[in-house]
Parts: sequence; C-alpha cells; structure tokens
Amino acid sequence: MSGGQEATISGLLQEVRARFAEADLDDPATEARILVGGLLHLSATELVMRGSEAVSPDDAAAAQAAIARRLNHEPVHRILGEREFYGLSLRLSAATLEPRPDTEILVDTMLPHMRRLESRFDSIHILDLGTGTGAICLALLHECPKATGVGSDISSEALETARGNAERNGLAARFGTAQGSWFEAIHECFHVIVSNPPYIASSVISTLAPEVKDFDPPAALDGGLDGLDAYRAIAKDAARFLYPNGMIGVEIGYDQRETVTSIFEGAGFSLVEAVRDYGQNDRVLVFEFQH
Repeated sequence: MSGGQEATISGLLQEVRARFAEADLDDPATEARILVGGLLHLSATELVMRGSEAVSPDDAAAAQAAIARRLNHEPVHRILGEREFYGLSLRLSAATLEPRPDTEILVDTMLPHMRRLESRFDSIHILDLGTGTGAICLALLHECPKATGVGSDISSEALETARGNAERNGLAARFGTAQGSWFEAIHECFHVIVSNPPYIASSVISTLAPEVKDFDPPAALDGGLDGLDAYRAIAKDAARFLYPNGMIGVEIGYDQRETVTSIFEGAGFSLVEAVRDYGQNDRVLVFEFQH
C-alpha cells in the first residue's frame, strides 16, 4: 500500500489480484474476490458497489497476512476458515477435508433416492462415514426436514467441527456424531449411508498440489496402496447397518468406477446409478443391497 493514504476496497482487490497473477495462481481474479470479500464480509456485488470506500488499517493488515498465506499455497477457504457447501456455511478445521463442489454431486444424486424412501418410511435415518465438516450429511438433512443423521469420523476434532456446523445451520437437533473407524462406533440401522472416503493411492499423495497435500489432513486423502481400502471396509460391513431397500452412495476417484463397483458387488450390492462430475469424470456410485 502506498504512503499515508488509506486504501480503498477496489484498490485492495486490485492489489490482491495482481499479487496472485504474479504468483501464477490459476484464477487470480476469482480468488482475490473470494479472499477480499471473505475478509471484509462483503458479497461480490458489494465489493463493486462499495469499491471507493476506505479499508481500515486492521483490514489492510489482515489482507497482507492472508496474501502471504495464499502465496504459501494455503487455499483461500482455509485462510478464511469457512466455505459454502450446498448453500450452507461450514467452518473448516485442520482435521477436516475442505468440501469441494464435486462432492455436491453426491448430495444431488442421493436426494431423489431419499425422497423416494421418505415417501415409504416417513422419516429416514442417514449415516455419513468419515463426515469431516459434516458437509454431506448436513446438506441432506437441510434438504429433507424430517430426516435425522449421524456423522462418524475417526477424528474427535473433525466431529467437533461437524457439531459446530450443525449448530450454525440450525440442524443440531437432527444430527448426532460417533467417533471411530468406519462402522466401529455404529450400533443402529440406516436407510441411507453416504461417504466421501479417502481414495488416493498412498504413493500418489506426494505428487498432489501443495494446496491439497500440505493442508488437507492426510487421513482424509490416503486410501492405502491402491486407494481402495476405505471402499473395502465400507462394503464389507454396510449391509448389517442398512434397513431393507436402503441405499449407499459414495464419491470415487476418476478412474475407480469399475474397481469400486466390483468391491461392492462382491459384498452383495448392485449398482443402481453412476454419475459424472462437472469435468465428465466418474464421481458418484449408488448401490442397493440385494436381500
């Protein structure tokens, strides 16, 4: 910032964009808008409408600190500490994966199945395995006002984050948590089980972008030698925790449709639906247990 004059909102936005462009970030304009908007609590429209307003010295200093963190590859939403997912504002923590837009496809895909089950069972019960921020379960509960859900995770810090997110979004009364690996802490049945489990092969983790490998928790990424450990664990026990006609929906890596399908088929499930993401990669598989 130059000399004694106070910076304006549009000046700050311009500076952040220039610094990000210089650092070769993929989309400097969008990232600058999200970062400055988040720091100043302004929408994209307000950033434009109020561009000539002054930025306080405290906000200017916070922006400089945030720029330094972003140039050190920390993702914008981690710096802000929150991210929107399916219309809900979710806090992030070091123990949680940052929810990605591609995961909203799992919510989109499961909703029609849930509505169908709701029409038969009145109220339905959801289990989100490896819940992290609670994103998937909370989005489903928000869309289905009569449903209840449980988020399970191995990390107590993640579960604390998920409970806080349930509270922030008015869903705490319908959301419970269970701490343990996969079904270890689960003692009830569900109509729907969902999961975005770790699915990256261990050997690939070191090649990921620093934004992912340095800031997402390793336990939320590492799927074992072939990336499929979590699916084996889920498929092996899921049927015991599903009501008849229950469904299971999982997010997968772009090249895992066949392998994950055969793991679930081997455990007595049949594939009901396969959905691609915005980049046309396989992303979500839905299974039903063959009773």
